[in-house]
Amino acid sequence: MTRLVRILLAFSAFALAAPGAARAMGAGDKEVARVVAFGGSCAKCELSGRKLSGARFMGADFSGASLVGADLRDAKFMGSAFTGSDLSGADLSDAQIFGADFTRATLSNAKLQDVEAKGASFREATLNGVNASDLSGVGSIFERASLRNARFSDANLPGVMMVRADGRDSDFSDANLEDSNLSGSRFDGANFRDADLRRATLTGASFVGADFRDTDLRGAMLSGADFSRARHLTQEQIDKACADASTRLPSGLVARGCRGVRVMVRVREAAEAPPAPPAPPAPPANPRHLVAVDIP
Repeated sequence: MTRLVRILLAFSAFALAAPGAARAMGAGDKEVARVVAFGGSCAKCELSGRKLSGARFMGADFSGASLVGADLRDAKFMGSAFTGSDLSGADLSDAQIFGADFTRATLSNAKLQDVEAKGASFREATLNGVNASDLSGVGSIFERASLRNARFSDANLPGVMMVRADGRDSDFSDANLEDSNLSGSRFDGANFRDADLRRATLTGASFVGADFRDTDLRGAMLSGADFSRARHLTQEQIDKACADASTRLPSGLVARGCRGVRVMVRVREAAEAPPAPPAPPAPPANPRHLVAVDIP
């Protein structure tokens, strides 16, 4: 079978042949595995249902692109933009997402199991019904995201930003959410069984009917949060958190301030700021084409 280098033109009929791709054009009688790499601009591209397992998106612009139901297992998203893109029902299992931007993207019912997402942005994204169990999202942003009926069980989400998110009926059982910020969000009916919410900020959030069986709330800030009708919440959990008179609790539970919570403030002397580095040169304009390369 001929080893193929495919060049998909997105906006103009322009052929591009890279040196590495040229080496992949030799004839052979064995089928080789493909590694598909995308770069440049492919805004509003139509790639729904495509088989893109193992693809690499390196600094690419896929804003507004359609990848509905696409197979993106084990794909790598490095510094790429998917703003406003549609990945509904796509399979991103085992993918790596580093510094990628999915602001206002739609990932409803997508599969994100075992995804590694560091510093990724899902601001105002729609992730309703997504399966993100065992996802690692250290420092990722879900501000104002819709996470209704989403599954984040066993997810590792320390320090995540979920401010003003809608996580009603979502599942965070056994998830690590320590030092996260969930303030102003709605998690009514959500499952936080055995979750780690140590030092998390829950101020002004709503947890009506949520399940907190064996949830670790040590040092969590609960001011203004609504836990009315929360299930399996105990006085011991509240005593180890930081609640106040504005915290709404189930009948029989009492907010007793920040008992057992230590607040440490470190003051450092201001150091002289180093000189600012010179501004980097402007990058060249992205080519108006999409490159896919088969690498043996």
